[in-house]
Amino acid sequence: MTDSANATVIPFLSDEADMNPAERLHLAEAVRMAEAIVFASAEPVSEKQLAQRLPDGVNIAAAMAELQQIYQRRGVNLVRIGDAWAFRTAGDLAFLMSRDAVQQKKLSRAALEVLAIIAYHQPVTRAEIEDIRGVETSKGTLDTLLETEWVRMRGRRRTPGRPVTYGTTEKFLDHFALEEIRDLPGMDELKGAGLLSSRMPSNFSVPQPPSDPDLLTEDEDPLTDIDLEELGLLTPRVTDD
Repeated sequence: MTDSANATVIPFLSDEADMNPAERLHLAEAVRMAEAIVFASAEPVSEKQLAQRLPDGVNIAAAMAELQQIYQRRGVNLVRIGDAWAFRTAGDLAFLMSRDAVQQKKLSRAALEVLAIIAYHQPVTRAEIEDIRGVETSKGTLDTLLETEWVRMRGRRRTPGRPVTYGTTEKFLDHFALEEIRDLPGMDELKGAGLLSSRMPSNFSVPQPPSDPDLLTEDEDPLTDIDLEELGLLTPRVTDD
């Protein structure tokens, strides 16, 4: 997979032909403004951020659909990543960037297996990962995935010991050119790519990723400051004696 994706044009939510001249001018100016905001941002820009910076009353979906169409056949495409937008090199031109690309450290086989399990089974705990893999998962493997920022700690399971749950991030979607987690390849695609053994059990199935991986499930609690301190993700608060 590449870090870029060909743009997929989404339908207009309002028919521009039905707009009066003032409305068309308003939309055109909003498109220019959105283009400037996304272009200047080092990170994908969420629709919430766009709504905060564009004039009141702007149809964000219509403006981004028009901007996406403008860039559809260019060397740079506007792509959707979760609920955010970013400019990326057109997929068919990615080879031009290969000489300048920074060689990233390759993940181990164990890390790739854990990453795949988290992507398809999220939210998932370390114990659940080990149960699926059938072998112990080292803390170092999870730390490596957390360092890539493709995986994050989501919350804590409402079970004895309150184990941490893991899930993927928007950077995971961005790196693998996925608009949303449900765009992960299914059984037929995995077989076609030769990623599944022909000797897989007949009852084997690829789990359906969650529709919204950001939402906590009924058996998860959000991470609190105390949890973050315990996990070493937050500096302990100093209290006066």
